[in-house]
Amino acid sequence: MAVKSSNFHDTSIVEDGASIGSDTKIWHWTHVSPGAKIGQRCSLGQNVFIGNNVLIGDNVKIQNNVSVYDNVIIEDDVFCGPSMVFTNVYNPRSQISRKNEYRDTVIRKGASLGANCTIVCGITVGIFAFIGAGAVVNKNVKDFALITGVPGKQIGWMSRYGERLKLPLEGEGKTVCENTNEVYILNDGALTLLDGI
Repeated sequence: MAVKSSNFHDTSIVEDGASIGSDTKIWHWTHVSPGAKIGQRCSLGQNVFIGNNVLIGDNVKIQNNVSVYDNVIIEDDVFCGPSMVFTNVYNPRSQISRKNEYRDTVIRKGASLGANCTIVCGITVGIFAFIGAGAVVNKNVKDFALITGVPGKQIGWMSRYGERLKLPLEGEGKTVCENTNEVYILNDGALTLLDGI
């Protein structure tokens, strides 16, 4: 077993070969597989599982009871809410091995995945997108999109700060985040931050 940091709880299992950045905290009953790559300043809550072919960026918060399976990539500053679910096989059957059919799932920088939501494998969740609690997401999510429901449907736009923006879903528009004064431009159904990220 890998040498434990003082930031790792005694009940955690961190296998040899796992790459874990500085100041990352690993809580009770969490298991990190040997091929996992985890960045700096992350927090893995209680009862979290991290698979082998998993890449996690910096400052990622993974709350209690989340399993991050093979072929999931999580970029910097992502929030994974309690008991949210990733998958990696689209059509699982117990009697049929489909390990060679794992689909890549990418969670882009700054996205928030609400408690108990499900992210179906093979999709990309855009930068600073916000997935509401309990949503089931089965298709790609636009940057800054607010998704709720089963199946997940876009109902609005979210700022980088995490507040809903007053913009239509389609067409064109412009608004300013009340908390940061950042300017957002909607053009042809895509939202961008005026000065980039």
